[in-house]
Amino acid sequence: MIGAIEPRQVRAFAPGSVGNIGVGFDLLGHSIAGVRDIATVRRIDEPAVRIAAIRGHVTGADSLPMEAGHNTAGQALICLRDGLGLTYGFELELEKGIPLGSGLGGSAASCVAALVAANALLDAPLPREALYEFALDGESVSSGSRHGDNVAPMLLGGVVMATATRMIPLSVPGWLHAVVVHPDQTLETRRARAVLADPYPLSLVVKQSAHLALFLTGLQRGDVALLREGLQDLLVEPRRAPLIPGFVEAKAAALAHGALGASISGAGPSTFAWFASKADAEAAAPAMQAAFAAAGYGSRAYVTPVAGPRAEVLEDGPR
Repeated sequence: MIGAIEPRQVRAFAPGSVGNIGVGFDLLGHSIAGVRDIATVRRIDEPAVRIAAIRGHVTGADSLPMEAGHNTAGQALICLRDGLGLTYGFELELEKGIPLGSGLGGSAASCVAALVAANALLDAPLPREALYEFALDGESVSSGSRHGDNVAPMLLGGVVMATATRMIPLSVPGWLHAVVVHPDQTLETRRARAVLADPYPLSLVVKQSAHLALFLTGLQRGDVALLREGLQDLLVEPRRAPLIPGFVEAKAAALAHGALGASISGAGPSTFAWFASKADAEAAAPAMQAAFAAAGYGSRAYVTPVAGPRAEVLEDGPR
């Protein structure tokens, strides 16, 4: 009997994400449902990585770098090839569904989707944990630093603690839901990081550490009171809020509708809020959007379980 033919092409998606989750700058993130990037990867005989096409309905998708080494997905595959010493290469097509500069992890999603697709083409596919280093390599092209708060939850799903070398999935109560609102604004990650350059007083860092501890304990115990007390960002949000018209009002709207906490998703301008039920989240979403509308910006809102999906090969992927 002739053995099964190995696939030469695979499609995979990676979901959007909420980076930082307010209190966990460059450390915590969770995946979200409702928005994603798709990568199609072909195994080629040429020992190289090339990008054949970038398409999608998001503004600016056609301006993304086509040179593999300057593209997050292309660089991730280059590092995968080099790291494994592969004799063959990959050709990549990207379908962008996550808006650029949105704070929803678009650059991370491209490289994670590409890695998951390419991994399925390997003679011996790697576990998800082994893809982390290559995802960090790719993400660094866009952000200028190696932080895993976006790529880690995309690889594993749900809430993940991401250090320089580890992805640690965290317990998430099933009732936790989030609203993520993306206003029609763009905020470049490098600009958003630049406002954080000045040092912080030690006393403020200590208070933030206490919030982080309360937040993590609240997650583990499923304790609403601890989550509410912990989900307060004293470091990053105050400096980035002025860069996002309508944010302060959108956060206030979320809290007025019973949010456990609300803050900036990733580098912004997207805003997220956590709720103790899906019904609460659905009730708050229009109010958050109305706040951005009052500031002159349309928006899209996503209501999602906090335990969001992970990147996966699409059923129609292998060919």
